[in-house]
Amino acid sequence: MKLLCCHPSGLRYTEIYLRLEPLGVELVAQAARRAGHEVRLLDLQVFSHHDYFKTLDQWHPDAVCFSVNYLPNIPEVIDLAKETKKRLPYSFFFVGGHSASLTAQEILEHAQGTIDCIVRGEVDQIGLLLSAAMDDRRRIGLLPCVVAQDGEGPAPHMVDDLDRLTPAHDLLPKTRKYFIGSLDPSASIEFTRGCPWNCNFCSAWTFYNRTYRKRNVEAIAEELERLEEPNVFIVDDVAFIDPQHGLAIARQIERRRIRKQFYVETRSDVLLRNKEVFEYWKRLGLAYMFIGMEAIEEEALKSFRKGVSLSRSFEALEYARTLGVVVATNIIADPSWDEEHFRRVREWALSVPEIVNISINTPYPGTENFLTVGDKLSSRDYRLFDIQHAVLPTKMPLKRFYEELVKTQQVLNMKHLGMGVLKETAGLAAKLLLKGQTNFVRMLFKFNGVFNAERLFADHQRPGAYEMHFPGAPAGAPGLMFFSGAGVTKASMTVAQTVP
Repeated sequence: MKLLCCHPSGLRYTEIYLRLEPLGVELVAQAARRAGHEVRLLDLQVFSHHDYFKTLDQWHPDAVCFSVNYLPNIPEVIDLAKETKKRLPYSFFFVGGHSASLTAQEILEHAQGTIDCIVRGEVDQIGLLLSAAMDDRRRIGLLPCVVAQDGEGPAPHMVDDLDRLTPAHDLLPKTRKYFIGSLDPSASIEFTRGCPWNCNFCSAWTFYNRTYRKRNVEAIAEELERLEEPNVFIVDDVAFIDPQHGLAIARQIERRRIRKQFYVETRSDVLLRNKEVFEYWKRLGLAYMFIGMEAIEEEALKSFRKGVSLSRSFEALEYARTLGVVVATNIIADPSWDEEHFRRVREWALSVPEIVNISINTPYPGTENFLTVGDKLSSRDYRLFDIQHAVLPTKMPLKRFYEELVKTQQVLNMKHLGMGVLKETAGLAAKLLLKGQTNFVRMLFKFNGVFNAERLFADHQRPGAYEMHFPGAPAGAPGLMFFSGAGVTKASMTVAQTVP
């Protein structure tokens, strides 16, 4: 079978700061290739719809799969499925990913028969699925982890050996197009999977039932050795929860003399508890660290159920400064905010040296927030669920809310991308340009064209063909992540701009 593995287009508001390697699709491609299938990989973050249809017309794949990790990509993938079936009516079109798993039934309804199934399990199930697609598609709805029009198979299980497969990095064209801030180009790698905490705005823990799994240390080191890129984004939701695992990886890196710059995401309490791990990694090339604060008020922090006090969050920021790495954090703006609340956030953000990003509190399927406030949604347009649009009623008029949001983002942007800072980064930009790397430099000039109050408000007026179900409406039950790894949740939806 000829299989085309695809990642959808990048989100408008995240691609300024990063474009991450699609690890999940690479894992699927590798699993299919090991099962004996002919596989190609196409990432629409880098390529266009024209390239996709050209591949269909020239290569004629028997099957097409898409990763849908973000809700805004759902309409795009549904439309591509409909057009694919027109061109290749007998092709097998299936979808997996974080958001697809949580909205499986409604995606199938919107697709009107052009998507054959949604896959909710992890990547080791791909062989069974492709075998059924070749032999008898009537069996698909009986398979574990599969949701089809005419049935749903048993619940998926978690892979017990995360090292069974490595990503098909070699199938990925244009690897130098992936970056995160000034780490340009950047590869991605997974050390661990899962999260043992239960923040009410995040669905990672519901996917993994608060489990936490670790890869083999030697396998990680071998994969790092194979990566040609000088920079690496570690996609784990929380880096170095297990200090012994983090130290063991570091020792392998040191022993093998692997020279990279690293970006990690972690929690305040993990950082403070495992200082020796982060200090070791700093010596090995840790350059950027993202610490999710979420709020600067104690009550707001408690409402997110982070399990970390505000004083510990501030203590973690202070300690992170001593490491000599670039530190970024995120504040979640609530739709109930007024002008005064935005002003206080701006003042605080300007008083600290860290890069501060601001996103909007958004109830996603699979989160506790969705169950508690999802019936109050002011919009069910998938395209607006990108943490930069308000999908709950705002206290201020919506347009005024966006004006305050963009005003705050502009202040934070100038803090890190003002002329003074640009002079400091001129040398770095010049070095990257000499190497043919333009991602970081292009990023510096995109902000005002993307973060615009008029544009945000106008997005609500766009007609949409597909809407999300309210909580409690018939929909696919949550399942395990299909295209697992890949910086699925917090990695690319809350990461801050990373400019030195």
